[in-house]
Amino acid sequence: MKYISPLKVKASKKKDWRLNLNEYRNTYFRTLNTCKVNYKQDMARQVLAGPSYNKVACIYTVYPKSKRSFDVGNVCCIHQKFFEDALVELGKLEDDNFNNIPLSIYAYGGIDSENPHVDVDVIELDTNGVEKVIQIVYNIINKNNNKGGKDERN
Repeated sequence: MKYISPLKVKASKKKDWRLNLNEYRNTYFRTLNTCKVNYKQDMARQVLAGPSYNKVACIYTVYPKSKRSFDVGNVCCIHQKFFEDALVELGKLEDDNFNNIPLSIYAYGGIDSENPHVDVDVIELDTNGVEKVIQIVYNIINKNNNKGGKDERN
């Protein structure tokens, strides 16, 4: 199942907070908790509409607003933490440890100036799950290679 995760959440009535490790490490713990709660509320409709899971792989594909260079891991790691905690807290996954989520993958998907976001693909690791993971990863690599092998930000 694919979920669409925002690149920002509300930290307060007037301030947005970017889901990024650089922001995370410099943010006061009460603000972080508010952001995590707001993220779960933002994602609840999608998560509750989806299935429950046992053992999954999660693929996080980031689509930034601009060509500005960034570290994919800095963005995706916070999405991973907040999203997987939301799955557990909303009752869709028993726990977010390695027994239930043995594989997480981060990827760059391209620019989306209209709707910057992170796609989160959650794949149940049943008999067909590994093939689904391989197909999604292959599609991401193929999409990036079809851009002439060059980073579109340059």
